[in-house]
Amino acid sequence: MPHSARPLLAALSLGATLLAAACQPGDGGEGDGVRIAYVSNGVDPFWDVAAAGARAAEAEFGVDVEVVFPSPATAEVQRQKVQDLLVRGVDAVAISPVDAENMTPFLDSLTDRVHLITHDSDAPKSKRRCFIGVDNYEAGRACGELLVEALPGGGEVAIFVGRLEQDNARLRRQGVIDALLGRSSDATRSDAVDAALAGNGFTIVATRTDDFDAARAKSNVEDTLVKYPELVGVAGLFAYNAPACVEALKGAGRLGEVAIASFDEQDATLDGIAAGHVLGTVSQNPFQYGYESVRILKGLCEGDESVLPEGGTLSTPPTVVRKDNLEAFRAKLKADIAAGSGK
Repeated sequence: MPHSARPLLAALSLGATLLAAACQPGDGGEGDGVRIAYVSNGVDPFWDVAAAGARAAEAEFGVDVEVVFPSPATAEVQRQKVQDLLVRGVDAVAISPVDAENMTPFLDSLTDRVHLITHDSDAPKSKRRCFIGVDNYEAGRACGELLVEALPGGGEVAIFVGRLEQDNARLRRQGVIDALLGRSSDATRSDAVDAALAGNGFTIVATRTDDFDAARAKSNVEDTLVKYPELVGVAGLFAYNAPACVEALKGAGRLGEVAIASFDEQDATLDGIAAGHVLGTVSQNPFQYGYESVRILKGLCEGDESVLPEGGTLSTPPTVVRKDNLEAFRAKLKADIAAGSGK
């Protein structure tokens, strides 16, 4: 080897060593230069509120945050988005997995390169450091209780949701079912979609999925109204499901005849509560999803393990929004969005 080449090779070797070290989780600086990715499981106004929380934390903690809304909302698109983020050199990722079971190996492969947490929907079998979100089973029960209170005589009820591959969807559905049927709380229970479900005066006639397709979400409700003309209640488990129910019922001339219980805080849902067409909605406080994700990941990048919640889950309490607390909720929602509008 020529003597003159040795300094160059030594420099290249040192550079490679430093680059490898920079890719290790936990080596971020004191805020400056820390790059965090906040990844949703789709595109929805719900995620705009969560993004506002991430932006507010970005400003407060002096980090760089990239917010990513995968579209279309598929596991493959979500994987590609995360891989692109790795190429761009992010230090940490907060993700709401589209398909927790099938994405777990991929999520595990990330943990040698970035700090990884989940939010909104968990991947409990993965190596993620923690989960941030509501107790989706209990939130589902709260949604079901809205129908129980409104329908003392029971009757036929249908459930509408984007997909059941997501951990949050499965848990919410089970919570709704258990509340309607008067069962004890058991988040490990899992009723099959085609199971005959009846009790406490209620019959669950269908669980319909739409794969985040707005047109299909509405047509699912329309088809169910035709198939089950005695339907008395519906539960919409994703943010857009209740607005789809409102539109379908309006088109069928049955708005006000079928009780609607909802999740999240789309404007159409809140307007439905004000008009008396929607019983209420279970808000997850998505602003905190974004804010707490950035706070925790910033700490992990700086080597601070104390930011991790005990037991690996940071539960954000849900808010059940009805007509009597609607205006106060809207005012808080407006303030949260404003807090994240600095960038």
